[in-house]
Amino acid sequence: MSLKNRNAVITGSTSGIGLAYARALAAEGANVLINGFGKPEDIESERAAIESDFGVSAIYSSADMTKPDQIKAMIDEAVAQLGGVDILINNAGVQFVSPIEEFPIEKWDQILAINLSAAFHAIRAVIPIMKKAGWGRIISTASAHSLVASPFKAAYVSAKHGLAGLTKTAALELATDGITVNCISPGYVWTPLVEHQIPDTMKARGLTREQVIHDVLLDSQPTKEFVTAEQVAAVAVFLCSDAAAQITGTNISVDGGWTAE
Repeated sequence: MSLKNRNAVITGSTSGIGLAYARALAAEGANVLINGFGKPEDIESERAAIESDFGVSAIYSSADMTKPDQIKAMIDEAVAQLGGVDILINNAGVQFVSPIEEFPIEKWDQILAINLSAAFHAIRAVIPIMKKAGWGRIISTASAHSLVASPFKAAYVSAKHGLAGLTKTAALELATDGITVNCISPGYVWTPLVEHQIPDTMKARGLTREQVIHDVLLDSQPTKEFVTAEQVAAVAVFLCSDAAAQITGTNISVDGGWTAE
């Protein structure tokens, strides 16, 4: 499969799953726009590495996902600099944990804005571009929490359930336009953030590394193994292929069996 001459916008892609998406699409020949926060030198390093490793164009947008006008400007920038937007991956997300009665209203608003409304604004902006081209792939990173809930994550669970609904609605509206719309729902993904928590948890609970991973972090994940960012990205690459042209409106779980229970 080749995505040569395709242009992709990936939000929240300066690290983690988003960066894995960007690199996986670039490996198939797609030009990419990455977006997110971080140290400027780190972002530039990753952007330049994509270009040098895969021989594609890679640009960066600092668009704030809580600002609809900046989201629209990011899409316009991709059109101006790359030549279009064939693939949109909505990946930006934040989390906050608190009982509902203590949940800060500003945190609720922020999580809904970044995890749900940003996807709406980006989808709204790319639809005319994709319709004109007669081809498009829209993918959103949902979560196992788009299908099941956990306590103390009211905003995140609500946003991810909403993202799954937005995916279905957009898929139906665009079904005859050559545009597919899907979401991917990872379980626990192995990231440096998770890895750095293990030693402290070992010390606090008097557990071995293996016990922390299996009995604490992966309690909800039947395989007792982390999903990798590369595994999630591989699903996105497949969804961009011609083989996936009839897959639309779906929510694909990559969660080690979490939502099977």
